[in-house]
Amino acid sequence: MNLNQLYYFKTVAKLEHYGKASEVLNISQPSLSYAISSLEDELGTYLFEKQGRNIVITKYGKVFLKYVEDSLEQLELGKKKIKQLTNAAYGQIDISFIYTLAPDFIPKTVRNFLNVSENKDITFTFNQGITSEIITGLKEEKYDVGFCSYVKDESDIEFIPIIEQELVAIVPTDHELVNRTSIDLSEIANFPIITYSRNTGLGQVTLDLFERINVSPNIVYEAEEESAIAGLVSHNFGIAIVENIPLIKQFDVKSIPISNPKYKRHIYLAYVKNKFLPPAVRKFINFFHPIHF
Repeated sequence: MNLNQLYYFKTVAKLEHYGKASEVLNISQPSLSYAISSLEDELGTYLFEKQGRNIVITKYGKVFLKYVEDSLEQLELGKKKIKQLTNAAYGQIDISFIYTLAPDFIPKTVRNFLNVSENKDITFTFNQGITSEIITGLKEEKYDVGFCSYVKDESDIEFIPIIEQELVAIVPTDHELVNRTSIDLSEIANFPIITYSRNTGLGQVTLDLFERINVSPNIVYEAEEESAIAGLVSHNFGIAIVENIPLIKQFDVKSIPISNPKYKRHIYLAYVKNKFLPPAVRKFINFFHPIHF
């Protein structure tokens, strides 16, 4: 059974006439008759029966016709969807990003892309996660593009630096360090410290910073994103090292620049190398970093 046979059967069923159907389908009548006969042999039943010079669909043909019509309709919808997804003007872009980018960067970026490129009919799906989840999602084709930390030994992923972000220490507004204009991380070793979860990119960065100055931090809590960390700090559960993003200003905490060790973090646009990228996705990547695909 093949797709042509199903189209032929549907046409013959509607017209109940081989001659008319062969004209509509632009094939010879013997070829059409052979295709229907082969289909009947495979199904083990007659789909049509002669009635004078004409043919009529049998009750078994009527049952089969319903399934054929449903199947062909789904195939047509699938074809239409694929054309939409791979069209430069009407495609869909599935993106995933770390939590810090959700409130400001991602909405502004997508709006600027749509305005500047005049691709207002391109649609987006938005997904948040930690870097490891984003990389896995890219490789499993759940996402087209990710915004995340750099990950070593991911040779299949292209990482393009797009943002440089600073890390700061945050303390409660009544903390003894609140009046400091800068701070050395060695000075906070004995305070209770809240960090990003160890399985996140920033969690590893924080541990690496302390390791660089030979300090074992007194980590009391871990969380995946800034709002949870800043909330804990504002209620005196400890102090923390976080990305210096606008969200922090919404909490009752004080941000203090880190004087030692110096560190600035890059956020990367990531996508899978050597893989077909729909036109809309290529346009989106080129919006950040012109590349010859």
